[in-house]
Amino acid sequence: MTPSNMQKPKILITMGDVAGVGPEIIVKAWGEILTFCEPVVVGDPTWLEKAIHLLNKNTKVQVINEPEQAMPQPNLISCTRIKTADLSTVKLCNINASAGQAAHDYLIQSIDWALENRASAIVTAPLHKEGLHLAGLDYPGHTEILASRTKVPEHVMILALPELAVAHVTLHLALKNIFNELSVERIVARAQLLENLLTKVLGRAPRIAIAALNPHGSDGGLFGNEEQTIIQPATDLCKRQGMTVSGPIPADTLFLRASQGEFDGVVAMYHDQGHIALKLLGQRRAVNITAGLPIIRTSVAHGTAYDIAWKGIADESSLVSAAKWAVKLG
Repeated sequence: MTPSNMQKPKILITMGDVAGVGPEIIVKAWGEILTFCEPVVVGDPTWLEKAIHLLNKNTKVQVINEPEQAMPQPNLISCTRIKTADLSTVKLCNINASAGQAAHDYLIQSIDWALENRASAIVTAPLHKEGLHLAGLDYPGHTEILASRTKVPEHVMILALPELAVAHVTLHLALKNIFNELSVERIVARAQLLENLLTKVLGRAPRIAIAALNPHGSDGGLFGNEEQTIIQPATDLCKRQGMTVSGPIPADTLFLRASQGEFDGVVAMYHDQGHIALKLLGQRRAVNITAGLPIIRTSVAHGTAYDIAWKGIADESSLVSAAKWAVKLG
């Protein structure tokens, strides 16, 4: 028996940057997402209608003010109208301060509703970091806004596939600044958050690998000493705390071993070390999860894609996967 919408978890889907692929992937994914949850779009109904027209869908928009008013159906997308910046002058596929402000405001409202237990989770469509900055919002992206609004001491971005998840010790930083941000405490905290998430998903203790920072794990100190002074002590502390961990392991061999099933999770030292490998492994299946929050938040693992946005060709697979993860984590 298929459960009714009332029995399904309510998931808030933020529209993100309206000039990017957010509106169209929401419209494309709507029918499939509706089969396993009660989705509610938090964004701008007018831009949702633009996407419906672009895709030539026989779908209407139910404009609502509160998530409880949603009555989503295969041909009816429930969308809350959020008071925010004027989007009438936003140009398709262009960075814009108003679009950046709106994407921020959609997220803030969704966070607040989730904190009030008016939804089970938040799933976010992509925003543009330069749009945020043009709007005067000093955040590198979704993750930092979520951490600030929910006031959490520790959080981590995790990129996940059904078979492998990667947590990042540092995130949106210039490469030259990474070395100053690594610490034993930070690595252990990220490993703990990854272990907690994977234990919930797998129903058992996960096998976690800690990545080295330098080429070949520094070859005994020839190419830096972070492995000896920071990463190895962090790995040892994780073991003493009862985690099943290995490392530090050079990234070029670690991800090959992980792809063959040796590990369930990886703690990467910086953004691209984890992102490149996982996105290559997962293609369009990767999902972004923020662990350590008092609410559930998942996201697509891609950006606004201005180069292909508003052409009707954007792939909605990551949004569908993000919604499935949100339900799984609920």
